[in-house]
Amino acid sequence: MENEYFVGWGTLALINAGLAQGKNRTGFNWFLLSLFLGPVATLILLFVEKRER
Repeated sequence: MENEYFVGWGTLALINAGLAQGKNRTGFNWFLLSLFLGPVATLILLFVEKRER
């Protein structure tokens, strides 16, 4: 049961990295942040505005 938990958490971190890159932010940094914050990082990314290049 614990292995599924870690797989899901890692998948969420990858999704957050892609979402961050779509908002012109560093995907790797958000991936690492998501490993610690998980769903909270997703909520933060949802409300952060897209950066201009």
